[in-house]
Amino acid sequence: MVRLSDVLGPAFRELERDVFRHGHTHYDLAGGRGSLKSSAVSLMVPVLLMGHPGTHALVLRKVAATLRDSVFAQYRWALEKLGVAGRWTARPSDMELVYRPTGQRILFRGADDPVKLRSVKVPFGYIAVTHFEEKDQFAGREEIRAILQGTMRGGERFWNFETYNPPASREHWANLDAAEDWPDRLRHKSCYLDAPRAWLGEAFFAEAERLCAADERAWRHEYLGEAVGTGDNVFRNIQCRTITDEEIASFDRIYQGADWGWYPDPFAFLRVYHDSARERIYLLDEYYVNYKSNRETAMWVLEKGYYDYPILCDSAEPKSIRDWREMGLPARGAAKGPGSLEYGFKWLQSRTIVIDRARTPCAWREISGYAYLKDRAGRPVSGYPDRDDHAISALRYALEPVIMARGRGA
Repeated sequence: MVRLSDVLGPAFRELERDVFRHGHTHYDLAGGRGSLKSSAVSLMVPVLLMGHPGTHALVLRKVAATLRDSVFAQYRWALEKLGVAGRWTARPSDMELVYRPTGQRILFRGADDPVKLRSVKVPFGYIAVTHFEEKDQFAGREEIRAILQGTMRGGERFWNFETYNPPASREHWANLDAAEDWPDRLRHKSCYLDAPRAWLGEAFFAEAERLCAADERAWRHEYLGEAVGTGDNVFRNIQCRTITDEEIASFDRIYQGADWGWYPDPFAFLRVYHDSARERIYLLDEYYVNYKSNRETAMWVLEKGYYDYPILCDSAEPKSIRDWREMGLPARGAAKGPGSLEYGFKWLQSRTIVIDRARTPCAWREISGYAYLKDRAGRPVSGYPDRDDHAISALRYALEPVIMARGRGA
């Protein structure tokens, strides 16, 4: 047998340690071409099974017809690299790999036939490992969750791997899903630059460098695995980073806004800071909820102590504003007016928006994914979409005093 560390890419050493001590249940592996993410998983899964008798693995792709020449071939390659191919029997007709000493199996199935997927059975033990290859090709988190609800049963420990090249569109569900923090999920990002050059070959690097010179944006997407956007994003001036408590303590003037909602439209509250010298907007905190009454949302604001600065709210609901004022909040309606929406968007587009995903995850999702609509020919339509913009509306209301001030044009 070959040591796993000898054939595993260097970028995956920490991940390997986490996997084999079962530090997490879910592993999100993103990367561009040549990142070795799929190779890493195909190497770890057989070793996991051989170390845990009574367990099996299920490897999935969205379309069953793609299995044989992709993941099935990938796993057979992994067994050869590990020096254990002689202990495994390949059954291409059944799309299975069987570990001869114990009868454990690695099953390969497509998610395009739900009936066959539900009928997946193992002869003993349980399916401890799942691997979703090309995660972005699945319909969404709901589809993956439904499959896991059927497989994660009958055992004590589970490992779920999801590998994919991040789609270019930042608002694609796979990119938005990967940005969410789960206590039981480890996210890993790699690219071809993390791989030993000899493993990929000089021709691979030459192709990458050629694309980089011709189209850097395409290179960043295809080879670095970056969600570079489709070019239709409304806000291209986002800076995603940690905003420290020390920074916030130095901010001298806070702005706050609220957009009323119940369901399906959420209620959205934002607390922000505007650095006028550098034309930067910092998003400090949010409250983004459904099914909350005016009293409940007001209580949250009061408990946070956010009655220290005015709160500009959607003036379309004067009764809601009155409810807040009666509870002691400094709420008032935003002025709005003809052209204010378009001007507000243009003003925001010309400033840098600093977002800490840990502090304002919902605002980050909205702002980073907000894109122009397209016509049937795929051309962007002028105007701003009236959807998925509740935190954005709260941001416009909050900064209305600055946006409408003379001398601070868009």
